[in-house]
Amino acid sequence: MEAAGEAAAVPAEELRAAAAFVAPLRPEPAAAAAVVLPERLQRREAERQQGVERQRQKKEAQVVKEEQSEFFVAAFSREREAVEALLAAGPLEEAAARLQGLQKLLTESVRFLAPYELRQGQEAVARLQGDLAARRQQLQPKKKFAFRALKKEAAPGSEPRPAEPARPAAAEPAPCPGTAEGEPGGPPLCGFSGAENQELELGPAELLQRDVLLSQLRGCRVRLRGNANTVRVRDCRGCTVLCGPVSTSVMVDGCSDCVLVLACQQLRTHRTCDSRFYVQVTSRAVIEDCTKVFFAPYAWSYPGIERDFESSGLDRSRNNWNLVDDFDWLATDRPSPNWSLIPEQERISCWD
Repeated sequence: MEAAGEAAAVPAEELRAAAAFVAPLRPEPAAAAAVVLPERLQRREAERQQGVERQRQKKEAQVVKEEQSEFFVAAFSREREAVEALLAAGPLEEAAARLQGLQKLLTESVRFLAPYELRQGQEAVARLQGDLAARRQQLQPKKKFAFRALKKEAAPGSEPRPAEPARPAAAEPAPCPGTAEGEPGGPPLCGFSGAENQELELGPAELLQRDVLLSQLRGCRVRLRGNANTVRVRDCRGCTVLCGPVSTSVMVDGCSDCVLVLACQQLRTHRTCDSRFYVQVTSRAVIEDCTKVFFAPYAWSYPGIERDFESSGLDRSRNNWNLVDDFDWLATDRPSPNWSLIPEQERISCWD
């Protein structure tokens, strides 16, 4: 019996030894999972941390943007009230200088303003510019009043003297053909309206810090050599507009098949299509309800343009010709299909 028990015990011990030898060679499922699982968790944790960091940066950027917006609103309101007070009772030159500073503040704040804040600022500046033009018109010297000689009755029995030929009255300066009449209820503007297939031009003396309106032109070529205050181009078809430096803003509305060469602080374009812009703009250009509009850098020169740039206050070293905000395109990951850049080989360099 003992021999049989010992004989039976030997195989069991050998089996246990063999099992102990083979066991390390086979990885246990739990151990394998323990190796893989931490790597997966580490990746998830890294992704989570990245997401948290992105959210933190986004929140900080939003806070900074809100702070900048609050600062702008307070500063803009303060400057607007100062301009209004100067327009009411102060010297107009100081009002014009403060208004130009107000426009510059708006231009430099475009990148962080909400669209409605930008619109409100632009409307306020445009209104103040109209008020300034109206005040200048009111303060222009009026014509001197002249008494007209009364006819004396002839003495009884005397022969009536022959009437002297009437002297022609001084002729009033008639508006040139196609001159813009101005806004309803506002001061007359400098510019052209209703002309077709004409060469139109205004010089430095006519443009200096004036508001210019070009409207309802067809197939015209317009040259504005000088420093205007504002320029508005409305309802023009097939026209070329060459414009010197504008101190504040240019508004283009309802135009098609036009070429516009513009230098300004701010450019805003509405309801315009199939048109090309060559611009020197210190802020970002804005388009709205526009299609097939194209941009290239400003490329016009004429004798005296450097002097006009100095008068306008524009910074020639700063040109955002290729930065355009489309108010109808809110996607940030895809470019707007409504505008594009003019290829270099297609750009016009000679305008004469």
